[in-house]
Amino acid sequence: MHYIGRDPILRERARKVKDPTTPAMRKLAADMVESMRYYGGVGLAANQIGSLHRVAVIQLPEDEAPRILFNLEVTRKEGEREVTEGCLSLPGYRAAILRAERVSARAIDGEGRPVRVKRAEGLLAQALEHEDDHLNGVLYVDFLRSNDDLYEVEEGTEEDGESETAAEETASAAG
Repeated sequence: MHYIGRDPILRERARKVKDPTTPAMRKLAADMVESMRYYGGVGLAANQIGSLHRVAVIQLPEDEAPRILFNLEVTRKEGEREVTEGCLSLPGYRAAILRAERVSARAIDGEGRPVRVKRAEGLLAQALEHEDDHLNGVLYVDFLRSNDDLYEVEEGTEEDGESETAAEETASAAG
């Protein structure tokens, strides 16, 4: 599918999926995984590819397979830490923002089974929070303390477009 841009759909709240096991939902999830990998991301929300279904995919560098999360909802946030974050919908930019230290979430997998994530830390916590924000029509730039915190990343550098949620500061929990 490979559609990522500054579409107004990014500001809309995604709708819950009634049945994640339908062929249409399986195709959507597969397209999202393909797009996330194509662009070198850690995560992707359905509205980033033009769909208002409440679906997110996340694959950390150490994961063998992507997490496909229908009806993702962050249920608890604990603590606070500063992270450096980027987004496939705003390529070429990064910013220091505040994210939770630990995140709990619930979702449904592609087989219709409940998924619970309890007290995730590091990059997984950051990705869950980031994708949940997307599904609620919120972008990471909404958390800037100042416009000066947003900076452009030069093309060809290590930080350029490498991930949906960029590497965390060294003081943050390891991801």
